[in-house]
Amino acid sequence: MMADVRLEGVSKAYGTIQVLRNIDLAIDHGQFVVFVGPSGSGKSTLLRMIGGLERISDGRLLIDNEVVNDVDAADRNLGMVFQSYALYPHMTVRENLAFPLRMAKLSKADIDARVAQAASLLQMDHLLGRKPRHLSGGQRQRVAIGRAIVREPKVFLFDEPLSNLDTELRVQMRVQIAKLHKQLGNTMIYVTHDQIEAMTMADKIVVLKEGVVEQVGSPHDLYHNPASRFVAGFIGSPKMNFLGGKVEAAHESGMEVRLDAGALVCVPVEADKSLIGKPITLGIRPDDFSSSSAEKDIAIDLDLDFVEHLGSVTYVYGNAGKEAVVAKAAKPDPLKNSGKVRLAASPADCHLFKTNGKARRSRPFFGALVLSVREDDACNRAVAPYWS
Repeated sequence: MMADVRLEGVSKAYGTIQVLRNIDLAIDHGQFVVFVGPSGSGKSTLLRMIGGLERISDGRLLIDNEVVNDVDAADRNLGMVFQSYALYPHMTVRENLAFPLRMAKLSKADIDARVAQAASLLQMDHLLGRKPRHLSGGQRQRVAIGRAIVREPKVFLFDEPLSNLDTELRVQMRVQIAKLHKQLGNTMIYVTHDQIEAMTMADKIVVLKEGVVEQVGSPHDLYHNPASRFVAGFIGSPKMNFLGGKVEAAHESGMEVRLDAGALVCVPVEADKSLIGKPITLGIRPDDFSSSSAEKDIAIDLDLDFVEHLGSVTYVYGNAGKEAVVAKAAKPDPLKNSGKVRLAASPADCHLFKTNGKARRSRPFFGALVLSVREDDACNRAVAPYWS
């Protein structure tokens, strides 16, 4: 059983405080969609409105083309899993799973069949006789998910379900939930502040900031073609480096940017002569740096502060002039926690961001010019800018 979910101009206010503003979003049958953003961005409130736990102040919410604004949460046929497991401590796992079905007055045969199916799906048949106090955090979360599964909902809603787990269990449960989505095929909407969870699990990511959708797209789209500096800095770990500079020239081969750190960069984007002489920010992913350079590459001298060895990968942290920079190291062994290292990056791997400079905008990068360059671009190929 699957359903699509559509939000049309959805807003939420508590008195004079506007929490969500004019959200338009389409979630297709069977998609795994993740709402991600910093604390206070409105992602949990948006999920709770879909679940019927918060009233919508304005706009329409449709599930399977039916407007459900005034439909009670219990009648929306949704399965909800929260950060707190909310298990009944005096009941066994079997009784916890069966409880919502008993409340729905299903027959004992139907209840037993659904409980057995959920337990098998989540590989917890051996836990059915235990009580919650005898379970690990990961096992309790599986029971909470199982309790949602037995209801056979159209849509699953997850509100930061892994926040209480340690790192190893979080990884295990990410895999478990992803496999569950593949097996069931239900529409799933998942809230997290952890962009790694979003990148590894989602078909589609919705990035929220201060109650507004910054960008919607696949993990690949958001990583390689961020629509704003906020998205570029939020998606990716370690986050994108931002280097200040000024536009010196604009011509057929691209925009020439003089970085504050000294380097002159020709970025292959569509030229805009109105930007000449104005400040601009150049973004480079840590993984796009290398230790060798071609003729047209950006060369940056980094004063090392720290070298972080993570086993399979090493990152170096330091400063290029006044700018903090983190880069993936190609040859980590000789590196020490001090000294200088020269880094290089291809202009085709860079992103340019320029704010509109208008004080009436409360969001710094809303309305920003974003010049995003793909890997196959060269200085003789112009790319149209994105106007957000």
